[in-house]
Amino acid sequence: MRQLVGRNNDLATFRELLNSGKSEFVAVYGRRRVGKTFLIRAAFNDKITFQVTGLSSATMMQQLSNFNSELRKLIRESEYSFANDWFNAFQQLISVLEANNDQKKVVFIDELPWFDTAKSGFISALEHFWNSWASARNDIILIVCGSAASWIINKLINNRGGLHNRVTKRMKIIPFTLYECEQLLLSKNIVLDRYQIIQLYMVFGGIPYYWEEIKPGLSASQNIENICFSENGLLRSEFNNLFKSLFNKHEKHTVIVALMAKKSIGLSRDEIIRESGLPNAGSTTRLLEELEESGFILRYSPFGKKTRSSIYQLVDLYSLFYLKFIKDSNPRDTNFWVNSTDNPRHRAWSGYAFEQVCLQHINQIKKELGISGVSTTSSSWRSSLNTNGTQIDLVIDRRDHVINLCEMKFSINQFVIDKKYSDELRNKMGTFKTETKTRKSIFLTLITTYGIQANVHSIGLVQNDIQMESLFQ
Repeated sequence: MRQLVGRNNDLATFRELLNSGKSEFVAVYGRRRVGKTFLIRAAFNDKITFQVTGLSSATMMQQLSNFNSELRKLIRESEYSFANDWFNAFQQLISVLEANNDQKKVVFIDELPWFDTAKSGFISALEHFWNSWASARNDIILIVCGSAASWIINKLINNRGGLHNRVTKRMKIIPFTLYECEQLLLSKNIVLDRYQIIQLYMVFGGIPYYWEEIKPGLSASQNIENICFSENGLLRSEFNNLFKSLFNKHEKHTVIVALMAKKSIGLSRDEIIRESGLPNAGSTTRLLEELEESGFILRYSPFGKKTRSSIYQLVDLYSLFYLKFIKDSNPRDTNFWVNSTDNPRHRAWSGYAFEQVCLQHINQIKKELGISGVSTTSSSWRSSLNTNGTQIDLVIDRRDHVINLCEMKFSINQFVIDKKYSDELRNKMGTFKTETKTRKSIFLTLITTYGIQANVHSIGLVQNDIQMESLFQ
């Protein structure tokens, strides 16, 4: 079994569950390939009494046969009988657990949403198992897991029927940070500098399953070439499989994701409806909620705006990279990525992707600014008046009467602020102050790979110079 990296907070939570004096119903969810199953198995190891994984696109009887086959491993042949409905299947599970003498009995049902086939009665049987038996004891840990986060949220956590308020712990497993990705590489004896690790993160995000494909002795560009563009590369065909496995009507989800990949500044719900042709109805709202809960998009309110002005932005870095480069590439075009690293299209993508990497490490940025303990809100801002479309991708509004306006720049060398860009930055700050009417102090913060080269245009303009090393905290 491969080494578990990171996840210290999640592991601490699981340890607390083992020491709990009551039965626990734990719902674990998160983006596909983020490492939920591996984490649970590593955390509980040999403490799992019963585990089963749902089958994708299977019938009720196929799911039952799967469940029965796992039960059969724990029941003596003479006492085993095939359960032909979910109620009897869970009754047999109860018998298995009652015969077990472990202090805590861990039941792990993976890919739970796949068990809930039409008219199967699965949810009712699960309700009965928990409400009539498990919850009355103090030695059961029921862990249910699934990548279809919206199903977990709607059918379990926000259930209004027999499972209402029955989930005792909800755990969203989030992608790795840059630091955790670096530790994963080191555990595989792969040594890359942090500039190259950031390049990989800009393509793979913090999805551990993708990072497992990285091979030693190759540069970031070579690994990206092999994993994303070669004919047998894992991520060449991952995109379609990713959405098919999560959503019943995945075509509509991919329409939204493809649309948002073209709009780096994000889109409002009205803009998404207008440009996608989707109806202005609750069904579209549900699509957006499902994408958000599954970790593909982020909804936020721009600085100074209310919730109804929310903007949706694509934050899944692999999906962005696939739609920008992999989708229309030819697998026979060898060295496609290596040879395109200095063209305008690549530079435009890398700038935006680096911004997303920074936005996914706001806690690290706050730590470097020395404001980890200060109450803040983070958002973006777009001018509603300026015809040039002035925008600021990260605004950190601080309780100590300061606002950090953050600019992110990806560069292979120290970043140089020239007169043109200096004027642009001053214009942004002035426009922001004028339109927001803020009385707070404005600190211009630049987040770069190798820092800023000091010159007459940077001195007195930039209050905070944050380098990529800070993102690895």
